[in-house]
Amino acid sequence: MNLKLVRHWFGEKNTVGELFIDDTFECYILEDKVRELPGIPVEQWKIKGQTAIPYGTYEVVITLSPKYRKPMPLLLDVPGFVGIRIHPGNTDVDTEGCLLTGQEFDPLNLNWVGKSKISFDKLLIKLQLGLDSGPVQIQIVKEEPKFMVLDSEITN
Repeated sequence: MNLKLVRHWFGEKNTVGELFIDDTFECYILEDKVRELPGIPVEQWKIKGQTAIPYGTYEVVITLSPKYRKPMPLLLDVPGFVGIRIHPGNTDVDTEGCLLTGQEFDPLNLNWVGKSKISFDKLLIKLQLGLDSGPVQIQIVKEEPKFMVLDSEITN
């Protein structure tokens, strides 16, 4: 099974992308801000708890999360990061580099995904079945932004 996270929307604090399983859209992913500087070591651009993981391909396994005390997807061998999981959450408060799932996304609010638990539960079942058949990998790529909204431009 192959996962592909395409990062499209880049805000001042967050990044939102689309997750595909074998080229079929699965859900939205909310992450911290992408700060990666190609060719520069992670330690020089990472801000702890406020930075998205580097672009690349990572193996995904399901292990018991000490924080959530239940089985959750874990990305292995992420340079400069430890304990990067895919889990439910709705805003940047819920992530410290992890990938938050969501079925809903408002491009005018880059700091929110909705129906996160529903989305996560569906994804977890698919990942468990995928792992029964062999390894699972996630490739994280950048495509041209669909558009950019700066948090300071959003008014209520």
